[in-house]
Amino acid sequence: MKNLSQWSSNIGFILASAGSAIGLGAVWKFPYMAGTYGGGAFLLIFIIFTLLVGLPLLLSEFVLGRYGRTYSTNIFKKVSGKSSFNLIGWLGNLTVFVLFSFYSVIGGWIILYIIRTLLDSFGLTQSHDYGNIFTDYISNPLYSLASQFAFILFTVVIVSKGVEKGIEKASKIMMPLLFISFVIIIIRSVTLDGAVEGIQYFLQPKISDLSSEGILYALGQSFFALSLGTCGMMTYASYLNRKTNIVKSASAIVWMNIAVSIAAGLAIFPAIFAFGLEPNQGPGLLFIVLPQVFDQMFIGQLFYLLFLILFLFAAITSSISLLELNISNITKNNNDNRKKWSYIIGSLVFVFGIPSALSNGVLQNFTFGVGTFFDNMDYLVANVLMPIGALGVTIFVGHIFNKETILKELNMSDTKKGRIFVNVWYFLVKFVLPIIIIAVFIGQLL
Repeated sequence: MKNLSQWSSNIGFILASAGSAIGLGAVWKFPYMAGTYGGGAFLLIFIIFTLLVGLPLLLSEFVLGRYGRTYSTNIFKKVSGKSSFNLIGWLGNLTVFVLFSFYSVIGGWIILYIIRTLLDSFGLTQSHDYGNIFTDYISNPLYSLASQFAFILFTVVIVSKGVEKGIEKASKIMMPLLFISFVIIIIRSVTLDGAVEGIQYFLQPKISDLSSEGILYALGQSFFALSLGTCGMMTYASYLNRKTNIVKSASAIVWMNIAVSIAAGLAIFPAIFAFGLEPNQGPGLLFIVLPQVFDQMFIGQLFYLLFLILFLFAAITSSISLLELNISNITKNNNDNRKKWSYIIGSLVFVFGIPSALSNGVLQNFTFGVGTFFDNMDYLVANVLMPIGALGVTIFVGHIFNKETILKELNMSDTKKGRIFVNVWYFLVKFVLPIIIIAVFIGQLL
């Protein structure tokens, strides 16, 4: 009998799925996007889009995954009887492989900064010119490759232990610690002198601060913040039992993602405004601006170290799901060969990710398309592969998947509220979401 993957508890599934969704999207990308595109106005639009677009998409993947109960490159054939639809699953497989290859580079940067902060706390480093420090770190080939390797190895070790003993166990530890760390940092940030201005900037929406470009990015952020368009959530749902309420689970994950995004903003913006810095610092916000902020706080190094560890937890819980999708498809959800394939796929990801790791150093002048190799991989995943994958899922669920089967899977037709929810969700998936996804796809390419 096959040793099949499965969750031991619903809370384990929710925490693992939330960890997959939260990742760098909420902790790293959301703050600098909000800082660039209007603060509270961006947050408001992001929440609206997350509920109207992200939740229906997430639930679509959950319905397919739990009903099919198989790996993503086979699930579409099992549901429809046509193998051609498995192209959606294969596209997701390719997407997460490419995504993990450059995602691990950023994960490596976090490890470098944790080491640097520890050395700083013992007085072993001198420079506090964080702009140059960041440039020196990411341009050094030894640092970049070694830290990327360490991040991938950490992920591989967890995934190799399986769903219950590896992914679920790690998520049950790291996700609560992530929330606890956020609470500590938020308390410190909002109690700084001058923090009120930052709180108002982030929580009081001023529609005049929001541009059409900001609306598009808010839509894209809500779309990508939940790891949608890769079939990763579908894979996690395939390990569920039939008793799990997937509607409540999806809702919990969406609200957790929103909560972490808000927490990231409250941890960062009050401190930035308290020290007179600008919020629109772009991707370097967490690596260049925040160290300056924490330097000016009482025991600031301790708080920054705590933030980096939190940052690493978020990155790891997300990278776990990226590797897991590839492992699931290769092993066909059979754990007997999981360990071997975890290390093989991890090694291949590392090799493929070498050009991305070197894109800010020895390969910085090797440019094509939209920029460096790293830039092109990021653009390919975020602007092309993920939207196409999500569009495929919505069309499949809305037009191919049998509606009565979907209703049974959701198990919400017994009450009036349940029927209303299901009908609204199905209408969104069938008619509205494809239009929105196509609009995002075209908007990102322009």
